[in-house]
Amino acid sequence: MEFTAQKIAEMLHGEIEGDPTILVHNISKIEEGKVGTLAFLANPKYENYIYNTKASVVLVNKTFSTEKKIETTLIKVDNAYSAFASLLEIYQQLKGNKQGISPQAFIHESATIGQNVYIEAFAYVGENAIVGNNTKIYGHSYLGDNTQVGSDCTLYAGVKIYEDCVIGNSCIFHAGVVIGSDGFGFAPVDNDYKKIPQIGNVIVEDHVEMGANTTIDRATMGSTVIRKGVKLDNQIQVAHNVEIGENTVIAALTGISGSTKIGKNCMIGGQVGFAGHIQIADEVKIGAQAGVASSIKQKGMILLGTPAIEVRNFQRSSIVFKQLPELLKRVGVIEKKSIKTE
Repeated sequence: MEFTAQKIAEMLHGEIEGDPTILVHNISKIEEGKVGTLAFLANPKYENYIYNTKASVVLVNKTFSTEKKIETTLIKVDNAYSAFASLLEIYQQLKGNKQGISPQAFIHESATIGQNVYIEAFAYVGENAIVGNNTKIYGHSYLGDNTQVGSDCTLYAGVKIYEDCVIGNSCIFHAGVVIGSDGFGFAPVDNDYKKIPQIGNVIVEDHVEMGANTTIDRATMGSTVIRKGVKLDNQIQVAHNVEIGENTVIAALTGISGSTKIGKNCMIGGQVGFAGHIQIADEVKIGAQAGVASSIKQKGMILLGTPAIEVRNFQRSSIVFKQLPELLKRVGVIEKKSIKTE
């Protein structure tokens, strides 16, 4: 795909300085720019690269002014970083604009398939499943019986959605995502464990994205719920009957135990662990590798550490922790003096 600088400027509502007819066919970093590519400059630390970059077009803020001659064509926009993100989104949509159903895909005769759907070879769509308009399902993905997947979704290779689960519109699931696997429910009986049937489902609302190999367990009864706008990184474990509130973002390797409720607009770092049956208030921020053992009721709290504590208390504690070796030496000296005086 090739675009002129003029076309790109029109898409981004930008102003051109340079050659409006110059063509670009790819994206590059400004420091690694090549002829025929587009780069962007948002961070002043990289400003020196604009004077010798080989990129044909560079997005810059309208406030940017040159100190010396520039060879490249500039497109000036209100926010270069945001405009670049919008351009990548447009590029991704054009690149992934696939339609058609492979004859090597299996689709049950009772399934309902929307318009402009793309289903790749070796995908499986089960009995009474529903797939919305413009959705893309890549190879080796599995939609169990009675599943519902909304419009404008993308299921990359190897996504597995078990029976009875419901997916909203405009969701993106990366390779290996599993929705609706059994919750971890076992009852100890006579030195053994009896499996508790997991008869609930998973509900994922609109505009949710999940990273590779993230797993969402179905509820024992009722639903595990991922609210609209949630963004989950790779390799996250969400247990049965968990609820994650709107627009919460969670980084990789976090584990959420059963029946925990996380509020709206929370930000959770990588490798955080949550105990079960607790509640997290809205807008809470939790640092990486924290261990959350009890409910957080105060909106907007920032926590670090294991067990997780308020950030200022954690910072004070970390100062003391770093001083422990010296404090131990001082205690040893005091003990020796005490022994000599006895």
